[in-house]
Amino acid sequence: MTHDAMFPDDQPLVSIVIPAYNNADYLDETMKSVLGQTYTNLEVIVSDHASTDDTWAVMQRYSSDPRVTLLHTEGGGGALRNWNRVSQEATGELIKLVCGDDLLYPTIVAQQVAALIAEPGAVLASSPRDIVDANGAPVLKNRGLAGLTGVHDGAVAVRKTVTQGTNIFGEPGCVMMRRSVLEKVGWWDSRWPYLIDETSYSLVLLEGKFVGVPGSLAGFRISDSQWSVRLVAEQAEQAIGFHNWLAKTRPDVISATDRRIGNTRARVMAQVRRLAYIWLGRRMSKAVTTDAAAN
Repeated sequence: MTHDAMFPDDQPLVSIVIPAYNNADYLDETMKSVLGQTYTNLEVIVSDHASTDDTWAVMQRYSSDPRVTLLHTEGGGGALRNWNRVSQEATGELIKLVCGDDLLYPTIVAQQVAALIAEPGAVLASSPRDIVDANGAPVLKNRGLAGLTGVHDGAVAVRKTVTQGTNIFGEPGCVMMRRSVLEKVGWWDSRWPYLIDETSYSLVLLEGKFVGVPGSLAGFRISDSQWSVRLVAEQAEQAIGFHNWLAKTRPDVISATDRRIGNTRARVMAQVRRLAYIWLGRRMSKAVTTDAAAN
């Protein structure tokens, strides 16, 4: 495919899609980060997935913005239903899904568009992100990619994420894809629900090249509230299931050795993340207590 066929005017329409669910506390900040991009040829599609808080009310603040489309997604179906709903509504050449509590830094869209334009065979670009607290302040900076910057064959990138035992590409806000390729692979894949993003990225990357754009360009907001021992075990087992499936279906990409290394690291990395998130949760609780005492 030629450069001109892929990006006719060097300014492809970008769709930023936001599958919101009970994000009333943070969605306004997320929207401001999306609409404040230095790259301006974009549409923003937000859908509320039967939230029980004020998410829909927060969305109404943007109802008059011509760039923004507001939708409802009926309840049920987990993340897959809403992720597919907003993605399938997108009309852009390029698509970026942003969860309703995460942040985009101002130049992420411009930098990733430029990276994809510069490499005609690329189907996915990703950048590191900061791990941020409830106030959006970075507590862990520039996480992701595992050193995989620049242009690489997609199979190389998939092998790297498997052998690292963790999602090196980051959360969806860190990633930009060609919408046509996401559609080609069947949209988002939730066979392993905790790996809906990594699985889908991998299927897209098996269709073309990867571009790692260096520099932290997004913020991923976390807390420790969901990181139970049970969840860690389930996440590790799903990662192992994904690795095993790839090794079986694409032995040209994932060898038996790759699979063994990835499975071992998946167990270790799940525990490491849990401990890190518990530490972060305690740090955030301490900060809240200190602020309350000061006031």
